[in-house]
Amino acid sequence: GGLSDADIDKMVKEAEANAASDKIRKDLVEAQNAADSLINSTEKALAEHGDKVGADEKTAIETGLAELKTAREGTDAEDIRAKTNTLVQASMKLGEAMYAQQQGAGEGDAAPADDGVVDAEFEEVSDTDGDDKKSA
Repeated sequence: GGLSDADIDKMVKEAEANAASDKIRKDLVEAQNAADSLINSTEKALAEHGDKVGADEKTAIETGLAELKTAREGTDAEDIRAKTNTLVQASMKLGEAMYAQQQGAGEGDAAPADDGVVDAEFEEVSDTDGDDKKSA
């Protein structure tokens, strides 16, 4: 009572068809996850550093965000990836502004804190007159 060759062929064909649709589904999920990550990081960066880019750049970023959110709701992985790339390009100026601010903050942090401690070098002078008392 085994499977006939026709049944086996049918099962192999179904598995191949499912593999193709599974690959398409996986591709879509990966594109959606990348889009979600970029949307979240861009919204956060825009909220914190949006004032550091020009109005044109900010508008381009906001437009890119809106287009990616719309594409993200669909099932076209290629469209989602294209909109993701568009937003990445639009948000480059924002990234540059954030980097410049971090560099500025890094330089400020590197400055020594004035905590009242004075570093000084000193030299011991030997007592040449033979007196054992040290001058104060």
